[in-house]
Amino acid sequence: MITLYTWTTPNGRKASIALEELGLPYEVHAINIGKDEQFSPAFLAIAPNNKIPAIVDDGAEGGPLSIFESGAILTYLAETTGKLLAPSGPARFKALEWLHWQIGGLGPMLGQLGFFALRAPEKAPIAIERFTTEAGRLLSVMEQRLAAEPYLAGEDYSIADIACYPWTFAAKTFLKDVLQAQWQDKPGIEGWLDRVGARPAVQRGMAVPKT
Repeated sequence: MITLYTWTTPNGRKASIALEELGLPYEVHAINIGKDEQFSPAFLAIAPNNKIPAIVDDGAEGGPLSIFESGAILTYLAETTGKLLAPSGPARFKALEWLHWQIGGLGPMLGQLGFFALRAPEKAPIAIERFTTEAGRLLSVMEQRLAAEPYLAGEDYSIADIACYPWTFAAKTFLKDVLQAQWQDKPGIEGWLDRVGARPAVQRGMAVPKT
């Protein structure tokens, strides 16, 4: 059994979507980051960076294995099941390429934009402009790829799409007023959002945890 430690954030939803897509049995342990539960000693023992998501796989080879960082979790789940990541060749490295693009770019930039534009008690125009511009650039990079291919790794749906979907969905919804101009002329992303969002496992994963 896998225990998923998560909350209702884009990063948290990556793990639950993957678990749902792979049909793996798991139980959810909600970590309410609004109440600073991520700083508890018990969670620190599992995720030393105090960030969700994290998993503990009781059935791992050699005994229970804890993994933190969403990209590592997605790669682990794909590798252990042989699904959602090609075993070799260009499709494998394209999936890993876009997975790391999300981890290093799309997620951090949208996260900072959400803080400075929406949650910060005092607005900093230079920060908002900086992260809005970078978010727009990243969406244009993504649009170029999805105008040419149905999924980020190419023909097949993969962990790259799982990683990018919750953050892109947040950009379209939570950040819609901030990024209204940046969403102009993005048919490739719009079609991809529809395709990925129509998957039952994605819909179930996006609803985890129940709060």
